[in-house]
Amino acid sequence: QVQLVESGGGLVQPGGSLRLSCAGSGFIFSSYRMSWYRQAPGKERELVAAITSAGGRTNYAGSVKGRFTISRDNAKNTVYLQMNSLNPEDTAVYYCNSWVYGRDYWGQGTQVTVSS
Repeated sequence: QVQLVESGGGLVQPGGSLRLSCAGSGFIFSSYRMSWYRQAPGKERELVAAITSAGGRTNYAGSVKGRFTISRDNAKNTVYLQMNSLNPEDTAVYYCNSWVYGRDYWGQGTQVTVSS
């Protein structure tokens, strides 16, 4: 079955960096677009970044452009989100997502907290 498993979240000070990872299994990872979403307390889930199947094209939310970088390693079935210059507004649960076999799949989420 399709599974997405995130890792790499944690507590970081403002201005710091974190790298999130999402390992996919149960599908042909290299054939599918992958995305990162986040949901802060009391807010709707929002798209943070996405990357095409071969990694040739990416897009970002305006609030993270220039600070976050999405990438993927299809040999490892893994997508990454490098987050730099983090600020408290980036605090959220971050989810990996892909539309596979006609439905949305989500990981369990990983908490990112930016606080001094």
